[in-house]
Amino acid sequence: MTGGARGPVSPTVAAAAFQPRALSLARRWRRMRKNELARQVGVTAAAISQYELGQVRPSAAVLARLALALSMPVEFFAAAFPAPAMAGQAHFRSLRATSQAERDQAEAFGEIARRVVEVIESHIRLPELRLPHLDLPDASTSADLQTVAASARDAFSVGAGPVGHMVRLLEAHGVIVLTLPEVSDRVDAFSHWYGQRPYVFASPSKNDKARSRMDAAHELAHLLLHHDAEPGSQILERQATAFASEFLAPTNVLGDELPTRLDFDRLHELKRRWGISLKALIYRGHAIGVYREHSYRRGMNLLAEWGDPEPGDIGPRETPSLLGKAVDLLAGQQFSVHDVAAQTTLPTTLVQAVIEAGSDPRPRLTITAL
Repeated sequence: MTGGARGPVSPTVAAAAFQPRALSLARRWRRMRKNELARQVGVTAAAISQYELGQVRPSAAVLARLALALSMPVEFFAAAFPAPAMAGQAHFRSLRATSQAERDQAEAFGEIARRVVEVIESHIRLPELRLPHLDLPDASTSADLQTVAASARDAFSVGAGPVGHMVRLLEAHGVIVLTLPEVSDRVDAFSHWYGQRPYVFASPSKNDKARSRMDAAHELAHLLLHHDAEPGSQILERQATAFASEFLAPTNVLGDELPTRLDFDRLHELKRRWGISLKALIYRGHAIGVYREHSYRRGMNLLAEWGDPEPGDIGPRETPSLLGKAVDLLAGQQFSVHDVAAQTTLPTTLVQAVIEAGSDPRPRLTITAL
């Protein structure tokens, strides 16, 4: 297999084939305002708007300065990558907690990642998308959410016990899971469909196994239940949280295992068994009637006193591994990260960042037989 790499493109050639979306994408990724970029390039903010709208093409000299200011190869602005067919809008956990620029940057990373995945997928076959089709009534009840969560567990062949590895389960069923770059601690996990494949973006700031599992299950709920829904609704967020809790630990099993009083030794055992937090266990216990209001409040107050992270660490967050394994396969066929970068027209460092976002960061141990 050959890399199919192209040589550098001159600013003159790139300017003639200028793609307006590429400029908008690069600017959003670098989180630069139009007036800031204009100042660095030596044009007006209105000119930047005209470039991005496709009303005017930048000259070769201006395009060279744009590429320098945005740390992108000149050929990136001429690459004929079609805009990803994105279904609906990204489901951010809290629209009020993040700025528009932060959300734009996170979504731009998703579009960049989609370019990388598209090139990788043109050379090797990634797992087929296999997500169940579930219907949730408009006026859904707790019983409805339990039913759809049980249907999802059946579709994923989870069985009655704990989900072994939530992130790997998503990857095995064709979902691309990536850890967001550490560009903003305020951007929480979110999900988005790009064409026919969904992406889940995890927060790097939550190095906690229980929270990462809940985040992954929460985003799965959005992918399964809220495909065409308008994001940002607290009703949707509550539905996703309820689904995630039920998917990770079904009520009909967990209800029989919870201690009837606040026995934290037993709760710690259940935290390790199910991979969910003490807070989630106590909340679920209250929701299904195991704990009365007094016990629930006492448990929550104790957890608040103990602080964050809560006691009983069960390990670091679950991480994806699909892209790392895919690139290892490509390397065995003499197709390198540099080749991926050439075909995406992205900087090699940015391609590497995307791959690392979809890789297990732990060092790999290789044992060679004597």
